[in-house]
Amino acid sequence: MPGGLDKNEKKNYFGKVMIDKKWSIKPVPGPAKVEDLAKSINVNDHIARLLIQRGITTYEEARMFFRPNATDLHDPFLMKDMDKAVQRILAAMDAHEKILVFGDYDVDGTSSVAMVYSFFKNEIGYVSCAYYIPDRYKEGYGISKTGIDFAIDNEFSLIICLDCGIKSVELIQYAKEQSVDFVVCDHHLPGSVLPPAVAILNAKQKDCHYPYKELCGCGVGFKLMQALSQKIGLPAQDVYGYLDMVCIATCSDIVPLTGENRILVAEGLKMLNAHPRPGLKKMLELAKVNKKFTVEDVVFIIGPRINAAGRIKHGSGAVELLMASGNDPLISEYAEILQSSNTERQGLDKSITAEALQMIEENEVLKNKKSNVLFNATWHKGVVGIVASRVLERYYKPTIILTESNGMATGSARSIKGFDVHQAIEECAELLENYGGHTFAAGLSMKIENLSEFQQKFEDTVIAMLNGIVPVPEIEIDEELSLEKINPKFYKIIQQLAPFGPGNMDPVFMCKHVIALEGTRIVGDNHLKLVIAPKDHPEMAFKAIAFKQGHHLDELMKGNSFSIAYNLRENEWMGNVSLELDIKDIKMD
Repeated sequence: MPGGLDKNEKKNYFGKVMIDKKWSIKPVPGPAKVEDLAKSINVNDHIARLLIQRGITTYEEARMFFRPNATDLHDPFLMKDMDKAVQRILAAMDAHEKILVFGDYDVDGTSSVAMVYSFFKNEIGYVSCAYYIPDRYKEGYGISKTGIDFAIDNEFSLIICLDCGIKSVELIQYAKEQSVDFVVCDHHLPGSVLPPAVAILNAKQKDCHYPYKELCGCGVGFKLMQALSQKIGLPAQDVYGYLDMVCIATCSDIVPLTGENRILVAEGLKMLNAHPRPGLKKMLELAKVNKKFTVEDVVFIIGPRINAAGRIKHGSGAVELLMASGNDPLISEYAEILQSSNTERQGLDKSITAEALQMIEENEVLKNKKSNVLFNATWHKGVVGIVASRVLERYYKPTIILTESNGMATGSARSIKGFDVHQAIEECAELLENYGGHTFAAGLSMKIENLSEFQQKFEDTVIAMLNGIVPVPEIEIDEELSLEKINPKFYKIIQQLAPFGPGNMDPVFMCKHVIALEGTRIVGDNHLKLVIAPKDHPEMAFKAIAFKQGHHLDELMKGNSFSIAYNLRENEWMGNVSLELDIKDIKMD
């Protein structure tokens, strides 16, 4: 096809490239298995099928799924080096050493720091501690020499680092030589050489037999707090009082909501909805948000505002907001800084994404590559990760967005399903100064003079790893469900499966042979607002929204029938609540 487009691509309503999605219907469990589970836990066949598709087949598995409880969390001392971490921290406290709590500037890092620092100050009552968040622009990601020098200059002899550190071999060695010990709490993939820390808490270590491997950085910090509490005899409730922070970090870091994470998020959501922290409450007032929070709300409302502090100004603003008490005179100032930073972040995100997409759309060579590696020295470092996600959504290729920072090409990578972008970057390690991350997201930096060679090496690596496969975005459909079966009672039954997120996604249904009725139109930024009905029952109308799918409008309004892949959701407007279809994709019949 002309213009570098292949058969999976088409032009949307505004002339931009869109990619057709593959619909995959999950295998239907056997009737006998469905019937047995439905009877044993007293649910209908719909719920039993959805549970089996999620790997839940027994009464006990279903009990833990439907009733996630903090008492079912694993013993923290099952994690490798936990005993060493606790011993070193208690020894520091006995000797009145100064402890520095160090964390990354994103949601996971700042939530971790606010949680652990507050725990030491408020629950243990240890005052010889402080916290440190690196400056994104001056120091970059993770452990920094500036941060270690701060510890040395201020006589801190122990650093507890959160959501970073697993790759900081040389810097932690430098700290050790200056008599500063490290306890590393991280969840990123370890390298072949581990840092010389007193203790490394990371369940992804090959010789760590902790039963659950998918905790975020804040989750690892929470396990450390659990272990300390057990050792010094604090009530478990003192630790559970921080589950709202763990929930925010877990949801925002897009880790699987399975196992322990499901427990942490379910309990944390209860706290967020019943008694939000004063800083969060003030922040949400400024954002004019007043609703019961779900995982999706945490990801798209709370997370971006906390993240914006480190992206635009400094991550310490997020820490102060999370720790603020109701009578803190600066609480409004903290909230206003995050709100204004988020507004600025949204503007940068939109403009830089447009520039990145234009860069590809005007270059035939880039269009035909299997990867996107884009560099612009003027792009704002704080939004390159978001922009990488936006570009990936459009072109569905492993994507790296880079800008110049401190004389280096620095940026973020995002990946497609089934492709390990961290491994691909690791294959180019000789061209890099620093890198780290996991399967679907990573950060990296290199000398600018290495950029061209890196682009080619990364492209060659992607081609080799794909091995001839043409990646196509996929929508996994749980089952076919006609509109006639949708009602408020059915929606409430489905909500029993919440909280939804990676590993337990909101069920996606498919319905064939529907038509668009009068009132279907484009709203906002290319969103399609629909009124739809079964072709054979046009009187049975449902409202629906299809985000970023305005390119379908002309075809739909010809009166032809089509199929939809959709979620169910409640739409609240002016106090009225109604069911609405959230359409993920549309295919003409």
